[in-house]
Amino acid sequence: MARLGAWKWVGKWSRLLPALLLLVAVLIDISTPRTVSASALYAAAILSAAPLLSLRGTVLTGVIALLVDWLLFRRFGYRWSAIAFSELIMVATVTVIAVFLNRVLYHRKMQLESVRDIAAAVQRAVLPRPPDRIGPLCFAARYEAAQADARIGGDLYVVVDTPFGVRCVIGDVRGKGMGAVRAVAVGIGTFHEAARHEPTLTGLLERLEQAVVLEAQQSGILTEFEGFVTGVLVEFPPRGNEVRLVNRGHPAPLLILGDTVRYVEPSRRSPPLGLGALDHSPACVDTMAFPDGATLLLYTDGLTEARNETGIFYDPTGVCTEHRHAGPDALLDALVADHCRHAGGRRADDMALLTITRVPNNS
Repeated sequence: MARLGAWKWVGKWSRLLPALLLLVAVLIDISTPRTVSASALYAAAILSAAPLLSLRGTVLTGVIALLVDWLLFRRFGYRWSAIAFSELIMVATVTVIAVFLNRVLYHRKMQLESVRDIAAAVQRAVLPRPPDRIGPLCFAARYEAAQADARIGGDLYVVVDTPFGVRCVIGDVRGKGMGAVRAVAVGIGTFHEAARHEPTLTGLLERLEQAVVLEAQQSGILTEFEGFVTGVLVEFPPRGNEVRLVNRGHPAPLLILGDTVRYVEPSRRSPPLGLGALDHSPACVDTMAFPDGATLLLYTDGLTEARNETGIFYDPTGVCTEHRHAGPDALLDALVADHCRHAGGRRADDMALLTITRVPNNS
């Protein structure tokens, strides 16, 4: 974190670098003998302006460097000498090059911003923000991609209001890149459609299993065991204060209830989606109480597999205990901040977080 803070400080003041280099060049030229020249610093000041300043700032830096260099030559009696002429030509040439580089960098920056805007639009389309509230249930979600410039990766979450209750899923697609993003889109689309028509969680699970296997086959996966998705399906029935869960090889959710924070481990381990051929036993649906004030935290392994500098994995229970009475958004903000501190700002895997809190109907 200290290193990140130092780089932020450097970035904040980096625009002063061209002026600082010009000032140092002038001081060297004034305080040293006539045979000593700071021409390299004039060139460095102009070239540093290209990525740090605007077109106007780059041109202005070059003009100032040219003018200052010419005035110093006059001061030392080199007004029209070959030495003065060649150095001034060099400064002017570097200015032209800096202007060219400034324009190239500007257009690449515009292209990058366009790509980021497209990525943001894709994220909103593929991974939309869940509703803030459905009946007595309040929701909050966060998505942190492993790549700094990416907006979406191989993790997913969905919240759907159905005739059978509110249904949610959080999942982690094996693999990286566009193949994982495509699998995310398939999984989300299947869940949206099947959640509204399958009356049971086991039926919904079968539909998701079929979709994952089909996507792996169409993607050219060599064996059926190379493409899979870990996930947790959650259902809140329309009546009663309970929650039903099916865990398919995913990290156990956290239940925050009163003064306790505990992991909700499945009563029976099951393989991830896409590996159903390894286990022919019926799906295990766990049911537990979910009264007013309870919060369920669903997350992907990008949260708990982050290590600090000593190799210790991140444990979210501490923050959940400290913020157990906070709202869903406040809890996730605290988790993301604490996770960043623990990992030193490094992120090796995508991280998706989804919290569900039950509040009284009159709240």
